[in-house]
Parts: sequence; structure tokens; C-alpha cells
Amino acid sequence: MPLYLSRFSYTPETWRRLIGHPEDRAKAAQSYIESVGGKLHGFWYAFGTRDGYNLWEAPNNVSMAAVALAISGGGALSSFETTVLLTVDETMDALHKAGQVQYRAPGA
Repeated sequence: MPLYLSRFSYTPETWRRLIGHPEDRAKAAQSYIESVGGKLHGFWYAFGTRDGYNLWEAPNNVSMAAVALAISGGGALSSFETTVLLTVDETMDALHKAGQVQYRAPGA
């Protein structure tokens, strides 16, 4: 199954609620991805540009998009970005196929 890396930030209101009522949001994230047949591999909070990161596995892009849309539409986050991760084997396949693409640079 494909892997996905998500980066998210909470709204100030969400942080206020979590401070008032601490909650393990990894459990919620796990239930969201399992509802589409996937798996949560990791949930981390961080200092810096984003408040946290998730590593997910989902059956396909549509399933992951459904989870991302549901989370984004919930209003607790100020940002949510997901990147599809490729295995080394998938990247090797892409490199071999790229050699067959007849690309022409603009203006060439």
C-alpha cells in the first residue's frame, strides 16, 4: 500500500482546547485511516514550521484523500498537507521510464 507523509498545524483555538482537555490525537488519527482500510505508522508533534507530522499507509490515493478532506474540513487545523511517498523500487521504475520520455525544453 502507498505511504503518505502529512504535515499539519492546529489553530490557536484547538491548542486552547487541548491545553484545557489534553487528548491523545494519535488515537483519533488511527481510527480515521483504519476506517478506509489503512494504517497509521506514526504521529509526532514538532517545533518549527508545522505542529505535527503523520506517516500513513492507505489502499490508494482516493482513500487517503478522503481522510485528508475529512480532517481538513473539521476546522481544527490551520494547515494540512499530504505528500505521496515513493519506495526506492518505485523511484527506480520511474527513472527507467523517464529515460523513454522524449522531453523537449521550452524554446529548444
